[in-house]
Amino acid sequence: MPTIEQARRWYPDDDPTHGFSHILRVHRLCETLAEAEGADLKIVRAAALLHDVEVKASEREQHHLGAADFARRVLEEEDWPPDHIQAVEHCIRSHRFRDQQEQPRTLEAKVLFDADKLDALGSVGVVRALAYALQKGESVYDLPSRKFLKTGQKEPGEAHTPYHEYQYKLRRLAGMLYTRTAKQLARNRSRRMKIFFEGLREELGATAL
Repeated sequence: MPTIEQARRWYPDDDPTHGFSHILRVHRLCETLAEAEGADLKIVRAAALLHDVEVKASEREQHHLGAADFARRVLEEEDWPPDHIQAVEHCIRSHRFRDQQEQPRTLEAKVLFDADKLDALGSVGVVRALAYALQKGESVYDLPSRKFLKTGQKEPGEAHTPYHEYQYKLRRLAGMLYTRTAKQLARNRSRRMKIFFEGLREELGATAL
């Protein structure tokens, strides 16, 4: 079984969005959801620890596929049964919001998906959104253009700020969750995130979106 100490070596400590701290939170959320929903804890724990491994720094867009391959190699070295390895791979391949080609089919995959999305909501989600923008050198204050709000397409030169991410992704996450327990946890997190972004819009003097 992969351990938290092993996972510490696979993830950077200085990445506030997808680094080791994110893995610890998702691992904890996965345990909470799995115990409440009756999922296989062994599969869920392994998937949580391995789901965001990036073999190369340039692989962010396809990290779920690379992480699934990495997980297979790790678990094969531990002599896991092939069906358990495949279960973990499916969890990892199907967890990404921006790639919906493989949807979560098993309870364990739904647990990982939900835990990963819960960590993008609430106060932690706000911090992660701001941190990601700062990592990328983007503004944290600019609000979306009218074009983006209507079509999801940015104007030429328009930055992708935390508010863009909220409009495009974060405000939709609660409605995408699978498990009853995750939906319950998402209510307060979504409310806190909405309050923050509505407050930001008000303080910047924007009209109602």
